[in-house]
Amino acid sequence: MDIPFLSLKEVTALHGAEINAAVARVVNSGWYLQGKENELFEQHYAEFIGTKNCIGCANGLDALIWIFRAYIEMGVMQPGDQVIVPANTYIATILAITENGLVPVLCEPKINTLEIDDDLIERLITPKTKAICIVHLYGRIAYTEKIGNLCKKYNLKLIEDNAQAHGCKYNDGRMTGSIGDAAGHSFYPGKNLGALGDGGAVTTNDEELAKTIRALANYGSQKKYVFKYTGRNSRLDEIQAAILDVKLKYLVEDNQHRKEVAHYYYKHINNPLIIMPDLLPDNQNAYHLFPILVGEGKRDALHDYLEQNGVGTVCHYPIAPHKQECYNKEKWNTPQLSLPITERIADGELSIPIGPSITLEEVAQVVEFINRF
Repeated sequence: MDIPFLSLKEVTALHGAEINAAVARVVNSGWYLQGKENELFEQHYAEFIGTKNCIGCANGLDALIWIFRAYIEMGVMQPGDQVIVPANTYIATILAITENGLVPVLCEPKINTLEIDDDLIERLITPKTKAICIVHLYGRIAYTEKIGNLCKKYNLKLIEDNAQAHGCKYNDGRMTGSIGDAAGHSFYPGKNLGALGDGGAVTTNDEELAKTIRALANYGSQKKYVFKYTGRNSRLDEIQAAILDVKLKYLVEDNQHRKEVAHYYYKHINNPLIIMPDLLPDNQNAYHLFPILVGEGKRDALHDYLEQNGVGTVCHYPIAPHKQECYNKEKWNTPQLSLPITERIADGELSIPIGPSITLEEVAQVVEFINRF
């Protein structure tokens, strides 16, 4: 039995008829950018997240870039200011900070949650700190009341990287993407809410920020041929917006299947080499990924063993951002930072199959192989 890590073909087929109809509708409309499909999706996604504004853009990295750039244009931040960010995130979060001339201040995660360690944040705050950027990594809630209180105490912006957590909630019912001052979302095909190509969005309740971001992502223009900012072209196309609007209707249902898969893993994986992160209440994990930590330096061996037995796995992320060549010579990383928890996660993390199309029969097979290893 071949069990792919995630079959995008099977995921698309779940709602294939509606997706095909949506694509045909756009093709036949003759309007392919900044039209009704974008308006509808932005409206529906803002309602789902619980914010006043949603601005579609080209991808998740751009979404984060525009948030920081808009704050600079608004005078809230300036190049050289610091942003506290989890050290174990995907590099895009940090790229968005450095792209804007801001300085990332890397904070270790907790090994049992894999999310930013809120006990370590306050000691990293300096007079140059302007924001905390949390990442709901793997689909798990990263926000805590302590983080919210620190933002209030030090007058910091709270920015969410919600690329992996569509449909995740905090324990008071707020949806990730609505908790902070602004949030970046990715609709990369493999996400819980995935397009059939690149796509992204910003959600926020800040009207000025939304207006600024919409202009920046449209060449810097708020009015045709009039340019307030030196912007870029970063737009969500009509076909992707239409596809996302179809898939949004099924996101809660698809996430529920992910939760059933995850619960099976938590209940049945039994191997002393395997550590699983803390089990969260269902609403607080969208289960974009199911990460395990493999002990005794055997992560790669387990990866190879599962691959040989037809089970697809992925290592997220085997080289931590502070160890990437692109950041070797940055002042904030010279001498190279020592972040042992982040490095331990990078060395031991393995993501096993989870998604809306995997069957529980296949999940049981995955568990059997893992327990046999």
